[in-house]
Amino acid sequence: MFGKRTSFGGNTPGANAPATRPATPVVPAPSRTELARPVDGGKRAEEGIVDVRSPEAIARDKEYFQTKSAIFNALIDSIDLSQLATMDQDAAREEIRDIVAEIIALKSIVMSISEQEDLLEDICNDVLGYGPLEPLLARDDIADIMVNGSQKCYIEVSGKVKLTNVRFRDDAHLMNVCQRIVSQVGRRVDESSPICDARLPDGSRVNVIAPPLAIDGAALTIRKFKKDKLTLAQLVKYGSISSEGAEVLRILGRVRANILISGGTGSGKTTLLNCLTGFIERDERVITCEDSAELQLQQPHVVRLETRPPNLEGEGEITMRDLVKNCLRMRPERIIVGEVRGPEAFDLLQAMNTGHDGSMGTLHANSPREAMSRLESMITMGGYSLPSRTIREMIVSSIDVIVQAARLRDGSRRITHISEVLGMEGDVIVTQDIFLYDILGEDQSGSLIGRHRSTGITKPQFTERARYFNEEANLVEALEKSNVEQREILGA
Repeated sequence: MFGKRTSFGGNTPGANAPATRPATPVVPAPSRTELARPVDGGKRAEEGIVDVRSPEAIARDKEYFQTKSAIFNALIDSIDLSQLATMDQDAAREEIRDIVAEIIALKSIVMSISEQEDLLEDICNDVLGYGPLEPLLARDDIADIMVNGSQKCYIEVSGKVKLTNVRFRDDAHLMNVCQRIVSQVGRRVDESSPICDARLPDGSRVNVIAPPLAIDGAALTIRKFKKDKLTLAQLVKYGSISSEGAEVLRILGRVRANILISGGTGSGKTTLLNCLTGFIERDERVITCEDSAELQLQQPHVVRLETRPPNLEGEGEITMRDLVKNCLRMRPERIIVGEVRGPEAFDLLQAMNTGHDGSMGTLHANSPREAMSRLESMITMGGYSLPSRTIREMIVSSIDVIVQAARLRDGSRRITHISEVLGMEGDVIVTQDIFLYDILGEDQSGSLIGRHRSTGITKPQFTERARYFNEEANLVEALEKSNVEQREILGA
């Protein structure tokens, strides 16, 4: 391991073995403890103040940077990366820790045990991981990581956005980390291709937009997924849906209803889609189409497809519409589209009403009614010169249920509508709400108080489908129970 290497040899970050990802050496970042700590004081965070440290703390950090830089350079001169790349992650980390401990002893650097542990962890993160982001990625309570240039990093915890003390040395350091992330999925981000979607090995969604499009340095956004996939039972526990509403959603997934999940950014659409796919029978062939593969289906017979951006010459792009059209040649029983945002809406609707019952997708919309309008707009944008009534008839014959998710102002996420599409009256699409969420007020801590309620519908249009799958009794029971609870509330 001590074969002489004076540099990384110009290797592209992430180009080595996947188990270990040696990258271009970067100047060390702040300590692991400091990285994961939110900025003190909510007001200061709201004002966008980044460096709230005292002069003494700044001086200590500067000394730490210099010490870590010297050790890091000595490590790079000592270690043989070609051998390191053949080791698994844990073994490589232990090897680096042993060498760093030797360097500290040889240089007679005086450090406490805790300081040495922080230094070792930071250097391992820089060589094998994602540098300053590693402590944030290790926390399961963080939903989003938002890096705005090298000196600002925000996180979302419990629905609230907070500023942290995570900092990169400079914009080049941040770009190295971004390049390391996107290279794992065969993509790149630079001035010629400044926008890139990627994913982490755990399925977390990554978006990078680099200069010159991002004026103040690269903007890196990571949508983290929980290690344990949420279930409908957990959504009931968290208050996102009532138990009766969850039972209706379970039946809808089971009876192969065509479901469209709509909602705003960060409202939990993908999480809900994951929950609904859990009720797909294990013997069904399911094909997923996504811009960045993030769905976590548990069935054994799943084919996962992912779009591809164009190459340097602007060629080779594979769009979502290409994937959906190709799905129809792959004998799918269900097609799951991660997000419908363009002309692929037409192909998905065609698939839904031509023998692929139970297909699902998500789109951005603020209400079920708006979701219908957006579908019509996306089909029109695709260049189809069809009359509006024809498009609406296609929507009505394809979509059975719209589930609306929302992120409320207190950061909580709720399923606000379960609505079914009934048909047409004249040129208007008719829908009816089965479950709604009412906001009743807020408590002393600012959290919203609300309740899910039934609209009194006892026999929705998909009852016949439920009868076909022997779920009618469960559907009637769930609706009746919810209606009884609603009458008791109104009576009280």
